[in-house]
Amino acid sequence: MKRLILTLVVSAVALAGCDNLSPTEQRALTGTAIGTAGGAAIGAIAGNAGLGAGIGAAAGLAGGLLYDQVKKNQAASYRAGYSAGAKGQAATPPQ
Repeated sequence: MKRLILTLVVSAVALAGCDNLSPTEQRALTGTAIGTAGGAAIGAIAGNAGLGAGIGAAAGLAGGLLYDQVKKNQAASYRAGYSAGAKGQAATPPQ
């Protein structure tokens, strides 16, 4: 029972540190966490969970940052189209 309570307290404290992250930081953290878990699982099957977790973390971070860039470009295109529509002009998305 003490172990469960300790685990819950440690988890709550760790998550409290993620309270005010920017969207970029959130996506990078999420990608890293997912990549680490997936890499550790695959690495455990292959025989080296630590190496798999490290590789998975790097790949997850890269994926999270790429996803963030796509979302930023999508938001910029939306804002450009909305602004052009409000002015009665044809939309030209940012390059």
